[in-house]
Amino acid sequence: MPLVKRNIQPRHLCHGAVPDRIGNELECVTNNTLSAIIRQLSSLSTHAENVFGELFNEANTFYVRANSLQDRIDRLAVKVTQLDSNVEEVSLQDINMRKAFKSSTVQDQQVLSKDSTPNSVAEMYNSSDRPPPLSTLTAYREDSIDAMKFYSDPSYFFELWKEKMLQDTEDKRKERRRQREQKRCVESSTLQREVKKVRKARNRRQEWNMMAFDKELRPDHRHPQSLHRGASSEGSLSPDGRLIYFTLWLK
Repeated sequence: MPLVKRNIQPRHLCHGAVPDRIGNELECVTNNTLSAIIRQLSSLSTHAENVFGELFNEANTFYVRANSLQDRIDRLAVKVTQLDSNVEEVSLQDINMRKAFKSSTVQDQQVLSKDSTPNSVAEMYNSSDRPPPLSTLTAYREDSIDAMKFYSDPSYFFELWKEKMLQDTEDKRKERRRQREQKRCVESSTLQREVKKVRKARNRRQEWNMMAFDKELRPDHRHPQSLHRGASSEGSLSPDGRLIYFTLWLK
């Protein structure tokens, strides 16, 4: 809701009851309208004087600050021109002994205070009705909350802004957490796990039994069951295998 700083009074020129025992009502209304116009012009001139006064104060403040800045620039220019590194030699010990630079600039504080309130706003504040004395009921409350805050709470908008900022911060934190979890799920799904190939266990005894045969008599590797038929459970050659091997040796 915008704040109206200045109101021109009266707002309505012709509103008003005509007094009794007036012979010419039109003349009465005309005179009342002219007087209302004069009062409006007076109110307008008052506000105009107030506006130009505020502009003058702002311009004067700006002029003072500009002059102060110009003086500082002039002093700095003089110091810079006086410095000569070839003539003046400064040792490291002298540099350490010097005091650190400290600015003498006065910072503006309490910009929004009662002293800086415009005259129009101060007049509206002074002419407004005072709030009811609800603070006297605070002593009878069990929650220790100021009873005046139920009627007018100046910190309401600040608390509302703080709650909104905290909620935004919490939402951003949850969003970042959700993005991290989503990224972690994507990485885990796209990660290809390497499956190690298990080397087949070698049976040395079975290989030795196969080497005991001649190449022509060795069982086909495509039919490994023939090897089991030709070998005993203890890993030695079967009687049939011994007989064939002995016959070939005699030849």
